[in-house]
Amino acid sequence: MSGWDEGAVFYSDQAQFPRGGPGGDPAADLTRHSALRKFKEFLRGFTGPTGDFPYRESLVHNRDHVTVATEDLDAFDAELSDKIRKSPADYLPLFETAASEVLASLRSKVAGETGEMEEPVPGDVQIFLSSKENCLSMRSVGADYMSKLVKIAGITIAASRVKAKATHVTLICKNCRSVRTVPCRPGLGGAIVPRSCDHVPQPGEEPCPLDPWIAVPDKSKYVDLQTLKLQENPEDVPTGELPRNMLLSVDRHLVQTIVPGTRLTVVGIYSVYQASTTQKGAVGVKQPYIRVVGLEQSRDNNSNGPSNFTLDEEMEFKEFAQRPDAYAKLCSMIGPSIYGHSDVKKAIACLLFGGSKKRLPDGVRLRGDIHVLLLGDPSTAKSQFLKFVEKTAPIAVYTSGKGSSAAGLTASVTRDSSSREFYLEGGAMVLADGGVVCIDEFDKMRPEDRVAIHEAMEQQTISIAKAGITTVLNSRTSVLAAANPIAGRYDDLKTAQDNIDLQTTILSRFDQIFIVKDIRMYDQDKRIASHIIKVHASGAAASSANTEGSEGENWLKRYIQYCRATCKPRLSEKAAEMLQNKYIEIRQKMRQQAHETGRAAAIPITVRQLEAIIRLSESLAKMRLTSVATPEHVEEAFRLFNVSTVDAARSGINEHLNLSPEIANEIKQAEAQIKRRMGIGSHISERRLIDGLNRMGMNESIVRRALLIMHQRDEVEYKRERHVIVRKA
Repeated sequence: MSGWDEGAVFYSDQAQFPRGGPGGDPAADLTRHSALRKFKEFLRGFTGPTGDFPYRESLVHNRDHVTVATEDLDAFDAELSDKIRKSPADYLPLFETAASEVLASLRSKVAGETGEMEEPVPGDVQIFLSSKENCLSMRSVGADYMSKLVKIAGITIAASRVKAKATHVTLICKNCRSVRTVPCRPGLGGAIVPRSCDHVPQPGEEPCPLDPWIAVPDKSKYVDLQTLKLQENPEDVPTGELPRNMLLSVDRHLVQTIVPGTRLTVVGIYSVYQASTTQKGAVGVKQPYIRVVGLEQSRDNNSNGPSNFTLDEEMEFKEFAQRPDAYAKLCSMIGPSIYGHSDVKKAIACLLFGGSKKRLPDGVRLRGDIHVLLLGDPSTAKSQFLKFVEKTAPIAVYTSGKGSSAAGLTASVTRDSSSREFYLEGGAMVLADGGVVCIDEFDKMRPEDRVAIHEAMEQQTISIAKAGITTVLNSRTSVLAAANPIAGRYDDLKTAQDNIDLQTTILSRFDQIFIVKDIRMYDQDKRIASHIIKVHASGAAASSANTEGSEGENWLKRYIQYCRATCKPRLSEKAAEMLQNKYIEIRQKMRQQAHETGRAAAIPITVRQLEAIIRLSESLAKMRLTSVATPEHVEEAFRLFNVSTVDAARSGINEHLNLSPEIANEIKQAEAQIKRRMGIGSHISERRLIDGLNRMGMNESIVRRALLIMHQRDEVEYKRERHVIVRKA
């Protein structure tokens, strides 16, 4: 009983906090009581910048939880804030007790069972902590942070089902039937069950044996608990490293607020738990996890919100946007080491900035993300563009078509090894939510895997119904894909459909389709060779040698981030009217062309293409930080659309349009000879047929055109990798 005669002051509610410190130091008890008093004073009396009482009002409106900023606690009492940071597991329960007592005192008296006015019963209040400190790296959180408050950021890749976690376990002795309530450790910790019963046996009564306690689940108290798996943000992972994961435990009002793919900033207590009871000889080795005491979803799916920009940066960005050559300057910064391809660079700039998302009154969402497909010959810098976008976009995931499955791109359901329950893991399209997915070798993907991203590209969601899990995940991403034509190189003797081995359903989802050809021209080849030799000789492209140091790759990344976060342009009335007139004019031309030729165009202009032009116009306005898209922006958007998608539709032999009467007559003669040589159902080698008609004096290109036209009319069919021709009925 040492310490009782030292003249210290003791309180009646001291029994609430037994054993304040090591050895039961009364001074520690005293600090706990004073901490409880200070917490109450803070919640009751803290005044905000406008002179109001934010926490008192918050408690009255939300009776079950209140969010406390650690900066406010610092301003009120720095010592108290320090204690919360260093030993949150001890002081947070005190804070919650203080909140429930303050709430009970703020509420008016209620009528009891007898009709008399009674004090309200204090309910449980959950305290959430928020902080404006910088986040720690997931790789730097180690043993030094054990049982302390940490703040980390990441992306949720998995969420478990909600479980019931006992806060107080009711035990009953199997011998004397005495009842005892044992508190459970919070988070993933369990209860410490005593080995013996403290019942004193009466004479003649059998004493209670060792380990007599049996848990009574029905009488215990529970709260909801859910575990999440947090992965490092893709942009924070060092090159060549695997991303790290961290287990999170959320309880009470935080459960079922997060779906996989959400970017989070988490404030929590770094704790440990025993991973598996089957491991022998590893008693001292524990698995770390974070018990969440506050979480915040990142604004606009971007871990660096607008608040992260300094005033100097904002001024610099606004000055740059006012420059008359801002658009040309931005496009020159896209892939500076790549020569030429100016229109492709402009389209990629539009993709990086993106249009404006819209939410209609009936709940329908219209996407603002722009999808671009680069299709063409090898060695035309397609993959270089993709790699550049991966480095420059604030959020980006790079994947190759051959190494990607449907589950890896969208989401998969996996079974947890310890609990044996199913949980959801997001794929590349979910992890890049709010950014860009770069898919190389798009044509090498299996068709069933390619179909999986249809919904993600247009509706911007991924629906899952597997293993009893039915949910919808967000995938608000832009897609930049690169593909080769069927034969590896683009063949001008074939139509657009025969060169592009992709379904119309996926092609119509791309806002812009660029056909990148390797054209053999003396002057161009000389300039390209000179440019590449300079790049290799100097280690930097000649075009980027004269750019300022501030306008490098990192500056572009920050500028894109700033524009996406602050600017949401809309079409002006003049631009909308101009767009409407141009759309009607193009549709009339298409109708007239179809009427004259009797055939529909390869790529029809539909409402989807109209929306693509609107998105391009908004993106061009966003580059200049203007809130309204003007007719000039619409004009440039139409030009970009014409040089990409419309040109792709017209490339190659487009049916037999614009043929001179002589060539048309030769093609008819070639068709007649082919039909004479091949009976219905017969097959012949393509090479043999062309050689035979060549000996008759017919041009090879005329024969190939005739075969192509017959193939489009479904009169002949290609087999064995287009080596054998079969005549159909």
